[in-house]
Amino acid sequence: MNLILLGPPGSGKGTQSKRLEDKYKVVQLSTGEMLRAEVASGSDLGKQAKGIMDAGKFVSDDIIIGMISNRVDQDDCKGGFILDGFPRTVPQAEALSQMLKDKSLKLDHVIELEVDDEAMVERICGRYTCAKCGAGYHDSFQRPEKEGVCDKCGGTEFVRRADDNAETVRARLRVYHEQTAPIAKFYSDLGILKSVDGMADIDIVTRQLASIIG
Repeated sequence: MNLILLGPPGSGKGTQSKRLEDKYKVVQLSTGEMLRAEVASGSDLGKQAKGIMDAGKFVSDDIIIGMISNRVDQDDCKGGFILDGFPRTVPQAEALSQMLKDKSLKLDHVIELEVDDEAMVERICGRYTCAKCGAGYHDSFQRPEKEGVCDKCGGTEFVRRADDNAETVRARLRVYHEQTAPIAKFYSDLGILKSVDGMADIDIVTRQLASIIG
């Protein structure tokens, strides 16, 4: 089973991908992690990517597709994969489809987690983590049992991401919608796009995904 989860930052893609990994024994593929691994491996593709990044430029779609191609050939992907963070544009979606076709593979599902933008702003801006162990908390949804003390390690220092502010989050959501609307149409035209209510309880979202995947 090969699938793509679409959804803006904070929509729960990471949480749901992990659950799908465990349930269906598929591998979550993050392009960011693949890029770092490729560079660390010292492969020709990794060296090429490193040179581009060191020059302060963006890695081309061809290189990203090449990395995904190499990754899906590995044994742990034989049972399937979940793509996270890719594709972001229609040309990337087209290149991905062609690459998979060349390998006699296909995408079984593309599922979008539909969310309310303002709720996403609240969800993301309220996030913070323990500086010591990285445990995650939220101002409204998940506070420590004892105020100011991490439940897991007892740490008393907490940090927030600098870009988790309302203005930045709204800008990221705008970019997501601008980029993703054409991708959604691309996969809808192929007949493989489905959507779930990403605002529902985490367990309900998981059940919605399972009902689609089967």
